[in-house]
Amino acid sequence: MSLTIVIPVYNEEENLHPLAQAIIEVLANQQRFTILFVDDGSEDNSLHQLKKMSASDKRIAYLSLSRNFGHQAALRAGLEAAQGDCVVTMDGDFQHPPELIPSMLEAQRQGFDIVTTRRLDTAPGAGKGLAPGKKLSSRLFYSLMKLLGDVKIEPGSADFRLLSRKAVDALLSMPERTLFLRGAVPWIGFPSTELTYSPGKRQSGVSKYSFSKMLSFAVDGITSFSVKPLRIASMAGCLISAAGFIYAFYALIVRLFTDRTVEGWTSLLISVLIIGGIQLIFMGIIGEYLGKLFMEAKHRPHYLIKERSPDESQDKEGVER
Repeated sequence: MSLTIVIPVYNEEENLHPLAQAIIEVLANQQRFTILFVDDGSEDNSLHQLKKMSASDKRIAYLSLSRNFGHQAALRAGLEAAQGDCVVTMDGDFQHPPELIPSMLEAQRQGFDIVTTRRLDTAPGAGKGLAPGKKLSSRLFYSLMKLLGDVKIEPGSADFRLLSRKAVDALLSMPERTLFLRGAVPWIGFPSTELTYSPGKRQSGVSKYSFSKMLSFAVDGITSFSVKPLRIASMAGCLISAAGFIYAFYALIVRLFTDRTVEGWTSLLISVLIIGGIQLIFMGIIGEYLGKLFMEAKHRPHYLIKERSPDESQDKEGVER
């Protein structure tokens, strides 16, 4: 059984060689494996380092994208290029421990097409592998997904997973531009199991996922797999309209049958501001979905490949789906 390990990287020059060596040591008993790095438009010397590593060890391959297309697009590029009977995806910052890969392979041999992982430090008092800001954004991300998403995603889930060839093919059959893998993997429904891990310490560099990127990631995940925000907007609109009709009926009764009406602008101003703000929020929600339709309608490629390692399969074009 052959194995491909897909690792998207962005400005991880100093982590590449130590990570590759750690994986090679862990897989000493694995006869056929390839470590496929996907350089997502790095601005440092990551690509130069990958070329040196690939030239010295044929088990190391790379793809270089023409610019930074984002983590999920880089993962897709790696999955489409992977030739192994099973594929492991992981990050290039050492927070996904290579030591867990043999356990993932053992679970796959037991018949599981998907082996997911979950960080232990999401529980109170658990490990300290993540910075406080990253923990906060992670909690917010999973809270939003639980509240508004239709696909169940466990807190601490990550893009560190093993997929059988059947699962990889199923994922790649989904053509949408914004392929939210953490939602797509449970959605395909193949037999799966879960392993837990404590995140390692980043050896160099800083996290590329800021609070704003994590929030944007959550919005992409929610709008990719759920129309619940649109339903909430519709229900809220109905409630506000009903309240408006009741208030209008009350105002009409007071005006016709009593002398208690008072001329003023406070209630009117408050009503206009609140209703106007709610309308803008709803327009933004609708705009998110329309924006996704707009991007899908253009049918642009998910990514562009600038170059690849010489030993990579040559039957793929530079422009991928």
